[in-house]
Amino acid sequence: MIKIMKYGEVANEDIFAREEPTTNVAPIVAEIIADVRENGDKALYKYCEKFDKAKLDSLLVSEKEIAEAVSLVEPRFLDILERAAENIRKFHSKQVRNSFIINDENGIVTGQKIIPVDRAGLYVPGGTAAYPSTVLMDSIPAKIAGCPEVVMVTPPSADGKVNPVILAAAKVAGIDKIFKVGGAQAIAALAYGTESIPKVDKIVGPGNAFVAEAKRQVFGKVSIDMIAGPSEILIVADGKSDPRFVAADLLSQAEHDRMASAVLVTESEELAKAVSDELERQIPLLLRADIARESIDKNGKIIVADNLYRAIEISNEIAPEHLELCVDNPFDYLDSIRHAGSIFMGRNCPEALGDYFAGPNHTLPTSGTARFSSPLSVDDFIKKTQYTYYTREALNRVAADVGFFAEQEGLTAHAKSAVIRTEE
Repeated sequence: MIKIMKYGEVANEDIFAREEPTTNVAPIVAEIIADVRENGDKALYKYCEKFDKAKLDSLLVSEKEIAEAVSLVEPRFLDILERAAENIRKFHSKQVRNSFIINDENGIVTGQKIIPVDRAGLYVPGGTAAYPSTVLMDSIPAKIAGCPEVVMVTPPSADGKVNPVILAAAKVAGIDKIFKVGGAQAIAALAYGTESIPKVDKIVGPGNAFVAEAKRQVFGKVSIDMIAGPSEILIVADGKSDPRFVAADLLSQAEHDRMASAVLVTESEELAKAVSDELERQIPLLLRADIARESIDKNGKIIVADNLYRAIEISNEIAPEHLELCVDNPFDYLDSIRHAGSIFMGRNCPEALGDYFAGPNHTLPTSGTARFSSPLSVDDFIKKTQYTYYTREALNRVAADVGFFAEQEGLTAHAKSAVIRTEE
């Protein structure tokens, strides 16, 4: 049963505690990465047979396989994928940055170029659930950024095939190449390249503990989006909220993972009790009831605060991945929220809208990192290069100042490189 706490009557460490993973997979991941670096495709085929029980003839998904997969997907779902993709494109197209040039003084030009990364790599999980939503969310911003090539890796099933809905989403998103490989070995392949899989400049996408650790270990060789922790939702709800809706929204994240965190903060003790009762009614009805049960029992919390503004203070301290504001006039509170990955406003905006359809990205900072990081966006797939131009006359006007500045740092060669150009 979910824990109910009264803010101010229990220790803050209990209010703000987060369950941390304890399994250390770093040595295993390091071995896998080294093996892939040394043996390339041979290592990938070996791990595919070992972990996925699939004996493959090729790592690359063929056009024929993609067409076959699309034919197996319900037409209604294909239509929904297209509509969701259009919403995602509409939202992310507003994030496009422009290069700029400043020419506001005689003989001086400065500027900045916006350049997409050459190749982006997308990891899509397999296993207990397929996530076509991840395909759309993580590849469409890369395409909008102008990446020349987007490649995807995803583990196959034992028959050597990729889940059809994953391939259908990849087709809708316009992904250039798809490879049948998962786990830490897939991250290693993207980071270092193999005979079949090209090395990329940026790796994005969620995965299990082995994938997260692999991303951590290859960071620096390539860029990554983030190290994703367990899923989180925090709901700020007033006493007029429907406990059925609040409980259902908490469970929408609890069913993800036994480590997932579902938190309600409310000023209403009556709502707190009603939501607790409703959770007990709804959990047994879920397909993933055992996962949701453990998540709620271990990491779920209901925090009773004095008022809604205190509830938002608590939310800012937790800095949740997903924040729902189940209140009247939610825009009145928006400016008070400083730390949250994505905010869902009002009583008719379940977090699931953001997972699948609304348009804002669902790849979000977890584990409190919303205090300093942001949702995946077009910015993740660009880099900025700056440039400077001075005429001889413009340099002459400031060379002595540049030289003097450099001397204050004890860097006389720096000083000389500026001053020497003004000497006869």
